[in-house]
Amino acid sequence: MTKQPRPLGRNLVLCASLLCAAVVTGCTSDPGGPSAPASSPGQQQKSPSNASGLTDEKLGKQVEKTLDTAEVSDSEPLFVEAGLERVGDGFHSVPDLTRGHSYKLSVVCAGKGKISLSIAVKKPVRQTIDCDGVTFRQRLTASAAPIKIDGDGMPGATGMVGWRVDKADK
Repeated sequence: MTKQPRPLGRNLVLCASLLCAAVVTGCTSDPGGPSAPASSPGQQQKSPSNASGLTDEKLGKQVEKTLDTAEVSDSEPLFVEAGLERVGDGFHSVPDLTRGHSYKLSVVCAGKGKISLSIAVKKPVRQTIDCDGVTFRQRLTASAAPIKIDGDGMPGATGMVGWRVDKADK
């Protein structure tokens, strides 16, 4: 799942980014990728990327289910944005938050290893999160400066990481 911010300009930037990523992925696929011919029965797959691709899909669905983002839409009154990335790619978000309002950040990593999460707020938060499928939650209060949320896989970490930002209940 990709970010679903409200402003149209950010949606256009996101669409352009996804298109570029699709083109780059298509140009750099390994021979065992999705466009390769199916192997004959009894022949073992030589490319580990096929196995990890299926694992990423399964782990991504697990993360989406945990965060309840599989069917989320901008019409939900408390929803701000959500995203899903491979742990190795990391994620970087600057959500569009209203100054003085409170928000809830939820982050889930599923796979193996750990990610390093940093949240640039008035009192910066740095947290190491295990990729065990357990939700990390942090309350945020928007100030004049944009809040930056970054998650990066630590060495050897694999899997999927997702995040969701919602307005806090009053």
